[in-house]
Amino acid sequence: MNPPLRLELADAAAQEACGARLAAACPAKALIFLRGDLGAGKTTLVRGLLRARGERGPVRSPTYTLIEPYETVDGRVYHLDLYRLAAGEELEFLGLRDMLDEAAVMLVEWPERGGDWLPQPDLTITIEHLAEGRALTFQAATPVGAAIVAAMLDDAS
Repeated sequence: MNPPLRLELADAAAQEACGARLAAACPAKALIFLRGDLGAGKTTLVRGLLRARGERGPVRSPTYTLIEPYETVDGRVYHLDLYRLAAGEELEFLGLRDMLDEAAVMLVEWPERGGDWLPQPDLTITIEHLAEGRALTFQAATPVGAAIVAAMLDDAS
């Protein structure tokens, strides 16, 4: 695929704005992995995406519920946080297969906890702490992911 896109963001507001740009770049169906240490701002990015899609309710990390579904004006969004997942096969009991069949955007925090139960993502976003702010790296793995990255690049120029 294409080379990764790296964005350096000054603060949480910039990260939410980046989530809004991601919302504009996302098609109706995409699988996006979110990687980063605790407190890196994965949920902040998701909040920006959901706000841009019209969600007005609270957006919290689904650490305890594992999955939070959202019905937005632009379609369904699933936010998964697999940090507390004991084993990848638990995803089968949570209805992962059905969710993947839907026309929905699926944002997955801690995807490595899902093991082989998760398919290859369209896009992986890695969030790193900087001395000031965060760095987000967007790496496409499919044509859908490449189109998202291209749209993010177009928006940045």
